[in-house]
Amino acid sequence: MDKIQDLLQQWSALQPLSDRDRVMLNRRFTIDFNYNSNHLEGNTLTYGQTEILLLFGKIVGEAEVKDVQEMTASNVGLKMMIEEAMLKDIPLTQNFIRTLHQTLLREDYTVYRNLPGGQQTSYVIHSGQYKTRPNSVITRYGDRFEYASPEETPAFMADLVDWYNEAEQSGKLTPIELAAMFHYRYIRIHPFEDGNGRIARLMVNYILTRHGYPMIVVRSRKKNAYIEALHKTDLTVGSTPSDGARASKRDIQQFLTYFRKLFVEELTYNIRFLTERGENVWWFDGERVNFKSDSTSKILNLMYAIPEITIQKLADEVGISVAATNKQIKQLTQKGYIQRTEKDGTWRLVITPSI
Repeated sequence: MDKIQDLLQQWSALQPLSDRDRVMLNRRFTIDFNYNSNHLEGNTLTYGQTEILLLFGKIVGEAEVKDVQEMTASNVGLKMMIEEAMLKDIPLTQNFIRTLHQTLLREDYTVYRNLPGGQQTSYVIHSGQYKTRPNSVITRYGDRFEYASPEETPAFMADLVDWYNEAEQSGKLTPIELAAMFHYRYIRIHPFEDGNGRIARLMVNYILTRHGYPMIVVRSRKKNAYIEALHKTDLTVGSTPSDGARASKRDIQQFLTYFRKLFVEELTYNIRFLTERGENVWWFDGERVNFKSDSTSKILNLMYAIPEITIQKLADEVGISVAATNKQIKQLTQKGYIQRTEKDGTWRLVITPSI
């Protein structure tokens, strides 16, 4: 049996989820998606800061105002996308994509650049509007790769939306094929001056949600595989923007293979998150964390049960020295698994215990 279909059957067998499982899974996805999609684009908030911001509206430690605003807007965009995807009788429109972009960017802003001669230039990034200046990317080989021109963009986007609505109605493509093709064609158009990657990843989940498939996360730690899949597909499709904007399923086999693998990884994680139980089962950013020492799980379980527990009490309960306890706490903190609150010194677990 096809791996994807097998996993979808396992996923279906778990439905309906209990209220607690649904809340925990949604909470993890919200943090994982927003953190990774923005981290891919250079946002500097940590995983723990993202969690506190999105769940409690607060920021812990130092953070750039722009990064905080960007992450908050990203979560609003995610909610907007899910609500729109649930309206399955309403076709996709360009207006929705532009509104989603306006939500992410919030407002127009000016970018300043220093030219080689020392002069400074500037240009405006437009929120919710298609680009007014050419955009391109420098590949890892050092050559410049051009996206669709500002003049071509409106027609290409109209074609993309029309193609999607017709392809969805025909049912000839699976939701995964639809999502992968939309992502690739959209990225080759690159219709906005900023935020295209974030929009593409939201639209992938829009398509999956419309068809009852679980949503996925492109993990920032696996960025190279993501970029490489797009790059290899570009080599097959060619550099002409019109070819990329209308690439066929056959043209994008490299990216489709990557996308199927990504879907399998993410759905497998969701199933494991819901089914693997036990005191030593911990999750962080889409992965099960395996600790070499049993004492580490004991420390985390104690922190989870007694947030105000002291280091001395931890050492006594676990049966190791204070020095060994401090060493493990330092390692857990450095990995971003735990934080200690500044006000009362209680422990907060960023890592998630078995549900």
